[in-house]
Amino acid sequence: MKQLLRFLLPWLLLSVPFYEARFVVEKNSLSVTSPDSIKGTHDSAIGNFGIPQYGGSMAGTVVYPKENQKSCKEFSDFSISFKSQPGALPTFLLVDRGDCFFALKVWNAQKAGASAVLVADNVDEPLITMDTPEEDVSSAKYIENITIPSALVTKGFGEKLKKAISGGDMVNLNLDWREAVPHPDDRVEYELWTNSNDECGVKCDMLMEFVKDFKGAAQILEKGGYTQFRPHYITWYCPHAFTLSRQCKSQCINKGRYCAPDPEQDFSSGYDGKDVVVENLRQLCVYKVANETGKPWVWWDYVTDFQIRCPMKEKKYNKECADSVIKSLGIDSRKLDKCMGDPNADMDNPVLKEEQDAQVGKGSRGDVTILPTLVVNNRQYRGKLEKSAVLKALCSGFEETTEPAICLSTEMETNECLDNNGGCWQDKSANITACKDTFRGKVCVCPIVDGVRFKGDGYNHCEPSGPGRCTINNGGCWHEERDGHAFSACVDKDSVKCECPPGFKGDGIKKCEDINECKEKKACQCPECSCKNTWGSYECSCSGDLLYMRDHDTCISKTGSQVKSAWAAVWLIMLSLGLAAGGAYLVYKYRLRQYMDSEIRAIMAQYMPLDSQPEVQHHVNDERA
Repeated sequence: MKQLLRFLLPWLLLSVPFYEARFVVEKNSLSVTSPDSIKGTHDSAIGNFGIPQYGGSMAGTVVYPKENQKSCKEFSDFSISFKSQPGALPTFLLVDRGDCFFALKVWNAQKAGASAVLVADNVDEPLITMDTPEEDVSSAKYIENITIPSALVTKGFGEKLKKAISGGDMVNLNLDWREAVPHPDDRVEYELWTNSNDECGVKCDMLMEFVKDFKGAAQILEKGGYTQFRPHYITWYCPHAFTLSRQCKSQCINKGRYCAPDPEQDFSSGYDGKDVVVENLRQLCVYKVANETGKPWVWWDYVTDFQIRCPMKEKKYNKECADSVIKSLGIDSRKLDKCMGDPNADMDNPVLKEEQDAQVGKGSRGDVTILPTLVVNNRQYRGKLEKSAVLKALCSGFEETTEPAICLSTEMETNECLDNNGGCWQDKSANITACKDTFRGKVCVCPIVDGVRFKGDGYNHCEPSGPGRCTINNGGCWHEERDGHAFSACVDKDSVKCECPPGFKGDGIKKCEDINECKEKKACQCPECSCKNTWGSYECSCSGDLLYMRDHDTCISKTGSQVKSAWAAVWLIMLSLGLAAGGAYLVYKYRLRQYMDSEIRAIMAQYMPLDSQPEVQHHVNDERA
């Protein structure tokens, strides 16, 4: 029984889930463009190896070989090549499922020159994900060298493709990965389900290599706020019937709640599964503690340093080595210990419990059952875990035109704006263009230059608008400079765009011509004036000692006597105005006094006779004796 448990327990840990697994197949769009009989869009399942062209698309011609139709042997044995001729579309090889690994079929097709592979299913069933073989060591070398994309198609659709090809039709189709990863906003959220175990074979080696290679790009994206990354670690639980067994105790912590398979698959020597669980927990807590300080990217530093300094092969995979890495990175060890808790306690560990809950698929993401697994914007990544391939997937998750500069490097994409400006509007003189390169291709959008927004369709025209528009290429209006004098027809207002300045006439856009004020008699027309036209203006002079007054278009004398007489006239006028004001005041004062006297006399007359009035008869004095 013990011997049976020795070999059976790792598989029990891996295969006995605490929920019913739900695996989601990630798909890309496949569109047949010819012939008309099968024209349309179909689903295909992205292979979990090779490099899918996330964010892009690929057009090609489908070929179904007459020999080696399952692609289990090298096509060179049959003297067959699928290399495209210059100017021809790439070759998409259609092969049948069965007899060998999916990855081997694609590898043989790639060596024969195919640009992509479609595997036709041999049974009527929903699409599945073509994965790499788990235990086939011989396949390790060719799997990591597969660079072409592949996809599984249904049996029914595969039969239609074969029928069209056998009938002599040229079958053309597009493989489209642009919507394989959703891109709802200008930030990408992604997570990597990983493991600290470095003795699990080819996949562990691939994972460790990826983490080291991708560290720089990941930290650039995270520090710039472009991404939100979170690491995850898969754990299993020990079946209740075996929790007290020696094997279960060596593979689990917290009384069988959180387990990992034995790294060497040997319970009698080397490291135990619980050593892996504890280190996984430590790495999770490194992320949590670093994230609390606003530096989540420190996780990448710790994991890469731990791989280099504390490998299992050198017997350094332990707490002492981990503590030295933690100290060198300045991580708070007390907070770390508090986060990890007691691995011997008979209770749930909050951090690992959260990880087990997170393994359950939500929304469009399936359950995480495979290590390593990368999830981008809640979609599981399919393909080779390699820096440029993963970076493509992340970049395809950005909303168009919001991707960071790292996504627009020459390694990642081709700048379509370099060829004929992408067919967009441009102003060569001002070096302004509406062509904007994005990860998915170019877009024609009127630009914003130095805070000035251009408006238009982006293809035929773009015009500056709003305040400051005249600072950008004179707002597209006429402008010219001569002999140190410059004029512009740009008006910095939305209502008026281009208007020739004073002294010029024209449309304000292509031309403004000088107005000859002298010839057209618009200025300098007084009898004593002499007119001379200049560019954008005029010069007017007066004969003798006369001085030209431009505002009044007249000439006046500039001698002293005339100036004095002019001042005398001014003073005379002011004196006259003063006398008139004084007289008016006296008249006003006299009339007001006369009016007041008459009013007072009338009132007094009601009570006593005045000198000028006779005494009123029968007057009675109210005063009593």
